[in-house]
Amino acid sequence: MENQKTSINFILGLFCLCICLKSQLALGADSISGNQSLSGDQTLISKDGNFELGFFSPGKNSSRFYIGIWYKKVSEPTVVWVANRVAPVKDKYSSSLTIQGSNLVILDESQKSIWSTNVSATNSGPVVAVLRDDGNLVLTDGSSILSNSSSIPPIWQSFDNPTDTWLPGGKLAYNKVTKKLQILTSWKNSEDPAPGLFSLELDAIDNQYVIKWNRSQQYWVSGAWDEQSKLFSLVPEMRLNYIYNFSYVNNENESYFTYSVYSSAVISRFVMDVSGQIKQFTWLDTTKQWNMFWSQPRQQCEVYAFCGEFGICNENSLPFCNCLGGFDHKSEADWNLNDFSGGCVRKTDLQCVENSSGKGQKNKFRVYPGMSLPRNPQPVKVGNAAECESSCLSNCSCTAYTYDSNGCSIWNERLLDLQQLSAGDNRGKSIYIRLAASEFSSGKKNTAAIVGAGVGSVALVLVILAVILFVMLRRRRRMVGAGKAADGSLVAFSYKDLQNATKNFSEKLGVGGFGSVFKGKLPDSSAIAVKKLESVSQGEKQFRTEVSTIGTIQHVNLVRLRGFCSEGNKKLLVYEYLENRSLDSHLFHDDESRVLSWKIRYQIALGTARGLAYLHEKCREVIIHCDIKPENILLDAEFCPKVADFGLAKLMGRDFSRVLTTMRGTRGYLAPEWISGVAITAKADVYSYGMMLFEFISGKRNSESSPDGVLRFFPCWVARVIVEEGDVLSLLDPKLERMADAAEALRLCKVACWCIQDDENHRPSMGQVVQILEGVLDVNLPPVPRALQNFFDNQEDVVFFTESSSNQSSEPQSKVSSTSAYSKSTSESSKVSES
Repeated sequence: MENQKTSINFILGLFCLCICLKSQLALGADSISGNQSLSGDQTLISKDGNFELGFFSPGKNSSRFYIGIWYKKVSEPTVVWVANRVAPVKDKYSSSLTIQGSNLVILDESQKSIWSTNVSATNSGPVVAVLRDDGNLVLTDGSSILSNSSSIPPIWQSFDNPTDTWLPGGKLAYNKVTKKLQILTSWKNSEDPAPGLFSLELDAIDNQYVIKWNRSQQYWVSGAWDEQSKLFSLVPEMRLNYIYNFSYVNNENESYFTYSVYSSAVISRFVMDVSGQIKQFTWLDTTKQWNMFWSQPRQQCEVYAFCGEFGICNENSLPFCNCLGGFDHKSEADWNLNDFSGGCVRKTDLQCVENSSGKGQKNKFRVYPGMSLPRNPQPVKVGNAAECESSCLSNCSCTAYTYDSNGCSIWNERLLDLQQLSAGDNRGKSIYIRLAASEFSSGKKNTAAIVGAGVGSVALVLVILAVILFVMLRRRRRMVGAGKAADGSLVAFSYKDLQNATKNFSEKLGVGGFGSVFKGKLPDSSAIAVKKLESVSQGEKQFRTEVSTIGTIQHVNLVRLRGFCSEGNKKLLVYEYLENRSLDSHLFHDDESRVLSWKIRYQIALGTARGLAYLHEKCREVIIHCDIKPENILLDAEFCPKVADFGLAKLMGRDFSRVLTTMRGTRGYLAPEWISGVAITAKADVYSYGMMLFEFISGKRNSESSPDGVLRFFPCWVARVIVEEGDVLSLLDPKLERMADAAEALRLCKVACWCIQDDENHRPSMGQVVQILEGVLDVNLPPVPRALQNFFDNQEDVVFFTESSSNQSSEPQSKVSSTSAYSKSTSESSKVSES
């Protein structure tokens, strides 16, 4: 009886122990050992709660479950690793994650192993799986957990077996001993974590990363790693990085690239996306969303075969993918999930009997002009276009042909990577797609009626257009003849007028991002500068932006737009001519006769600030310039500055606090929040202005390499001098020979440091900058811009901001009680404008 009681107590104790173990998992333990399993809604949670592991379903109504790891502290569900990505289970409650022997395994409903770590461990003791705070799932010897030893290497870890996401601290390596590659592979689509067609891997031969389609077709490369510059040759953005610390390791056993974040508060991930682009994201807790920091390739249609077989990719349409005429989606469900990899299939099968003449075939061709042609064409020797078509018709495998100055080329079977190019892109070719004859209208009467109606309509439209054109030309001739428009409006010049004014564009003043600028003279003898937009595909948008922006405002510190020309693809802008050209031509040169005195530099700084303050604060809509740099500050005969080049400008209603726009501008002048993908405010211009002020002071670019190859950053030197109350005149352009007002120099240095603060709310408005430079407001020493300090932590030859500055006030002080006004100016509303 006593023995029976003892046995019952033992069983009860064992039962309680099992309950305790399960409750630990339900409460979020960070590890699982050999006597435990995880199923249903049980999860592992890392020690500090950064990551969670358990069963999840990627679809809203999905009956497929996977074991994955996701962010615990991020409100938007984001999975970073999947174990059984090709073998989902149907019932998460009867399936489990457990340890068998030395392996972590997933058992399905029938207790069959569908996934395993598949390692052969030499240890004889128990193993434990631990979810770490960096998102790494580690299978390790249990003794290392008990002894808290980090010297014992893991048996297996998820960081060595990534899926689509690369986390900080992880690596994408090539093992030189085992010849094994660690590959980042996209999900099939947003609801299916199965391996997709796009992958990122290391090319160990050329020391570069490549993106491939179907592990075969390479369509993007990072360029070789440059150890001295610490970047890949084709990824220059790495040079101006305020968030990530990249490093490359290449030894006898392996080569790999890894990265970390400067701040532990930053949540970041690097993804091989379902779009076929690699993307880097940071989480913004203020907006509760992921913001894309960087991506490649930049254009969606640069991704090889993104639209699948017989699909066309078009950057100017949404969605980017459509089927060729005569084809339909292979899977409507996949296309609804933006998974275009299955491509398109014919609506009507081809009826083809091969013969030598190519006649009698029940097939025809539909032409698609302006296309980027598929790869791997097969050349065919023929005499003309008709023979090229016949050659394709006589071959039942031929699906398309093209004929141009290079001769005849055909494609057999499927067509991949078709792209519709923008109008005016001279790379565009015509391709003829083979279709069943039934896809074409065959009625002669209908055809004749359609042709007749079409000809009649065209004739009527041409008559109307001719009348309108005649009236417009007469009005424009009268306006141009006078050399100016009535009541100060813009002049609509003809192309021929501007050809005559510029002597057929013979005197070039300079070259910009969208075209060249030429000097000209109007009939009234007034000098003009004519910007001729040469990149039509991009220039059209810049043209409309510039006319709508600068054409409606006037200010002494803004360049005056006198008129424009828009004739077909010919887009030209006509400005007032400014004798002393752009600021960069005076700052960055060795000609002693063109050195700007300190007085002139200070007046240029003040005038530029006034122009920007007008754009931000005085116009009906807030205008964000988006590209402030010395090249875009023009100088008249009296060296009065005028802000120019509004092609990237953004208009923002006064009811909105931010505007969404893609990252453009110029490297070296971009605000950190813009680089991070955040919707920007006028404070982005303030940051660019601050970076430009440093160049006013030094007469050199902010970042420049010395003869020994070390990158030196002037803002760091400025900060140290003003914080330590050093010799501010030592910062000046040597060509000035210390001839400057020390108080003004110090004021300009302080303003520059305030303008480049990491937090845009700590930057002054341009109106406040004007008041500071006019001497109305005073300003304290600025705090440390954290991003700059982090960025140059490893540069011994660069001077840093000192820690003592971090104790300074975070706001300027005012002689006229402006503190409250400053606080008011940085308050944000919740509205966001999209552009």
